[in-house]
Amino acid sequence: MKKHLLSIGCLLIISFNMFAQNISKLKLTENEISEEYKITENNQCKSIQASTLFKNPEMYEMIYGKIKSKEIQNFENSKDSGSILYLEFDEKFQNESFLKGLLWGKSDKPTNKNPEEIFVKNNILIIWSFKNDSELKKLSKKKLESELK
Repeated sequence: MKKHLLSIGCLLIISFNMFAQNISKLKLTENEISEEYKITENNQCKSIQASTLFKNPEMYEMIYGKIKSKEIQNFENSKDSGSILYLEFDEKFQNESFLKGLLWGKSDKPTNKNPEEIFVKNNILIIWSFKNDSELKKLSKKKLESELK
């Protein structure tokens, strides 16, 4: 009986930590993006709010919790540009409602001026900072769906 409980406990711990440790699996690779896009080091966030959140996450630690790791992917082409922000927290992400207010203000949803979209699961936060019709954003969301199945 103890062996059985120990096995179940280990499986739960492993499955809980698998998502948190694999931000790299969620990122788009060069092979997955169209040749018309190029990866750039230049921040392509559409709003100052998203850019500030990524550059200075410690400003918000009292609200969201401590950041364990963060990564950004910046893309551009002649018609589209944007960034995908990946943030991993030490504990489960808190205060999604504050995040929505920070990004979108009173509208509580993406706007033309602040088009960011978010995904939250456990201690992972992903922010897409692209125009609404971005093909790259759609590709990233599709990859996220397939990785989470």
